[in-house]
Amino acid sequence: MTKRVALLRFPGTWSERDFQHAFSLVPGVETEILWHAEAKLKGFDAAILPGGFSYGDYLRAGAIAKISPAAAELKRAAAEGMPILGSCNGFQILCEIGLLPGALVRNDHLEFRCDWVRMRVEHESAWAKGLTGQFLRMPIAHGEGNWVADERVVAQVENRGQVVFRYVDDAGIATAGASPNGAIHNIAGIASGEGNVVGLMPHPERCAELLVGGLDGVSLLQAIA
Repeated sequence: MTKRVALLRFPGTWSERDFQHAFSLVPGVETEILWHAEAKLKGFDAAILPGGFSYGDYLRAGAIAKISPAAAELKRAAAEGMPILGSCNGFQILCEIGLLPGALVRNDHLEFRCDWVRMRVEHESAWAKGLTGQFLRMPIAHGEGNWVADERVVAQVENRGQVVFRYVDDAGIATAGASPNGAIHNIAGIASGEGNVVGLMPHPERCAELLVGGLDGVSLLQAIA
């Protein structure tokens, strides 16, 4: 059965077509780009919040997008168990909406980083099936990817298995130098308590072909097929 995936577009979003192309390489999946103000997720099997600079990142990344009409629709769909994935700015929006804990703030070195990183899959989720313990290499491009939260939330996220991706070095160790942004505990991506909503700073849609550097992104996207 063909799975339908909604790709949400906000003012300033620019990775929706990258996701559309990446999903075209996954058999059994069709996509549709939806304007945020008109996004209705009934009839879709999953939703994607792509990267970019929604509303120009005014105030802070994702802050204005959280009052979009799409926010209520995303909350409804998430409560009903729909798999939702947010990459980069999409991750920031999911935190602002409250579908994921914590917040994304300026990189600790105050620089924009565009590079490739290595992650270890810590726990399964709707978007990381059968990948626990594996290492993935994906590109990043962000200035506000530093995931932060208070001690209580950090403990909950760790103890409840909500950390899905953690930055590691080439030896597979979560060293301080392996994190491109200073995120607490080298956290690169987390899931909701139910596991259906996932956010990560790296871009899986940009590594779906060997021509552009790798195929590791496909392992996430094909989880929905």
